[in-house]
Amino acid sequence: MTTELIQNIDRLHTTPLGIIRIQQNLSMKTDDMAAWCKVQIQKEQALITRNGKNWYIEIDDNIFTVNASSYTIITAHKRK
Repeated sequence: MTTELIQNIDRLHTTPLGIIRIQQNLSMKTDDMAAWCKVQIQKEQALITRNGKNWYIEIDDNIFTVNASSYTIITAHKRK
């Protein structure tokens, strides 16, 4: 499924605080959190929806939240 988010995947980024929040919420560390998130979001089985000003991406047991206008990865967390 091609979405506006996937078409603009190169614009996807996060902030220093976003990196910390994502690492804490997913209990993981990686050298390039934004790149790791991009790979996850681009997986074929990812479910991408838009609700208001944000994109929500569900993949495996993770849910990513991305601002639709700035393409900032706001947070990610484990599905409850």
